[in-house]
Amino acid sequence: MKGTLAAAALVVRSKNAGPFELTLDVIFKERRGFERARDTQLINKPLIGRLYGVPEEDVLDIVAFEPANAIKATIKRRLPSAAIGDTDVYGAQQHAPLLGVPFDTEA
Repeated sequence: MKGTLAAAALVVRSKNAGPFELTLDVIFKERRGFERARDTQLINKPLIGRLYGVPEEDVLDIVAFEPANAIKATIKRRLPSAAIGDTDVYGAQQHAPLLGVPFDTEA
C-alpha cells in the first residue's frame, strides 16, 4: 500500500534520551510494514539528517526492535534540554518530520 510512514505506523513519537540526545520511535501497525521498512532501510542516517537538519554524524544510531515492530533513531540535540533557546524541553514535539515520509508496504 502506497502512502506515508504515518499511515503505516501505530505510533510515531519523539522524546529525550538524556539531556543531549533525542530519540525518534516508529512503531508499525503490521509486521509486514515493519519488515519492509527494516529491510529497505527506509529510516537511515541520510534521511534523518535531512529531515532534522543535522549532519549524518549526529545521527547516533538506528535500531530495529523486532519484538515491538519498531525502529528507533537517536540524534544529538541541537541544544541541551532546558538550555536557553530550547523550545521543547521534553523532546516530545519533534516527531512531525517523519510523518510525511513516503512509504510503500508492498515490494
